[in-house]
Amino acid sequence: MRIQDGYSRANNASQREEEMRKRTFLATVATAALVAMAPVTVSAEELGKYNLLPGKPFEGTTLNILSVVTPQFDGLMLRDEEFTELTGIETEWTFIPFGSLQEKINAEGIAANGTFDVVNYLDSWGPPNAHWLKRIDELMARDGISMDRYPAAFARSAQFEGETLGFPLRAHPQLMFYRKDLIPEPPETWEDVIRIGKELKETNPDIAPLALYYNNDGNRQNLFIWLNFLWAAGADIFNEDGTAAWATPEGIQATKDYIELHTVHQITNPNSLAFVEQDARQSFMQGNSAMMPVWWWAYSGFYNPDSSTLTKDQVGFTGMPSYKGVTKTYAISMPFSISEYSENQEAAWEFLKWLSNPEMDKANAIEREVGGKTIINNVVTHISSLQDPEVNAANDGIQAAAWESLKESDIMPQIPEWSEVGDILSAAIAEAAAGGDVEELMTAAADRADRVLRRAGRIQ
Repeated sequence: MRIQDGYSRANNASQREEEMRKRTFLATVATAALVAMAPVTVSAEELGKYNLLPGKPFEGTTLNILSVVTPQFDGLMLRDEEFTELTGIETEWTFIPFGSLQEKINAEGIAANGTFDVVNYLDSWGPPNAHWLKRIDELMARDGISMDRYPAAFARSAQFEGETLGFPLRAHPQLMFYRKDLIPEPPETWEDVIRIGKELKETNPDIAPLALYYNNDGNRQNLFIWLNFLWAAGADIFNEDGTAAWATPEGIQATKDYIELHTVHQITNPNSLAFVEQDARQSFMQGNSAMMPVWWWAYSGFYNPDSSTLTKDQVGFTGMPSYKGVTKTYAISMPFSISEYSENQEAAWEFLKWLSNPEMDKANAIEREVGGKTIINNVVTHISSLQDPEVNAANDGIQAAAWESLKESDIMPQIPEWSEVGDILSAAIAEAAAGGDVEELMTAAADRADRVLRRAGRIQ
């Protein structure tokens, strides 16, 4: 009996404990539900950091974002729970490889249905699509935002005819990358590049000194380095009256010097006529070329063991070489803009303010893990980030080198006709690199470009 009575008491106590656990669990769930249903309080300080509107006026809105594929934007996307917490606005990102992005942007403009509220595009695609990209100057003035926070070339890349279309959230200066184990002192001038190249041909004949890309690829990549020569010579793409300017004596000589890196000095990779930028990068990463002028974002890939045979100790970078004592570089950007076809333009503006904030710019370049995912990104666009000691310390000082490059930098012409004019130029450069007469080709290209511009009504 005692055994039975003892068992019964133990069983009764066990039942009481189980009932207590159930009641405690139900109370906890109820409390959690009340907390979840209660409005989240967002401090004025948190909103003020990003210039966001109080009161969550667009809560429940979902924004569709079209973006290029890049670790930089993965890092931003993985942080957007903060934006949703602050505003109540949800986001859905669609990532497109760069090679397919222009077609997607063109399709969005033609459809005119506002599928995407915010779009990301290459700066030179802005002018032909400007009719459906929202001007944000009044919104910036209202919220105290200035394009002066960006280097001048980056700011211009997001503008069209004096109006601002968006923010240059992905933007690139040019740097010269080189093999530190082969080149003790980096080149400061193009004459240095030629000298080093000829020395390397003697000491390391299995490695091409310089990876360039002269191919007429349809994206006008063979103009990227040529512009450094043209602008440093005091020449330009267009005259003040809008006519083609590259066929002046200075422009012709600059073009000859650019082409002769391949045809006369023969320091370029033998495959440079067929190379596009990606091929040249691969040549450097596989140890087949010792120098390459290219965008700064390429740096981490040059020593990534998954894609490169090089180690970090082998890869150096420096500013772009000077030409005739002058350095003027080409810069490029990929702005984010609001679609005029969007039904959520005010909510999209809140998103752009959050996305483009300088604190976000900095964090995305120094934090190597976001949401459990490894993010390697050195791209920043704010002057404050370029000069920030912490950002530079996290990225081997590449932002400081980029800032120097950007002090004298420019962009492609922001006119709707540029794609057609640029294609004419790109074809002439490719033919000249293949052995054609530089002066004849560039003069003929200028005549053809003027006909295009005249037909468009841009020149008389």
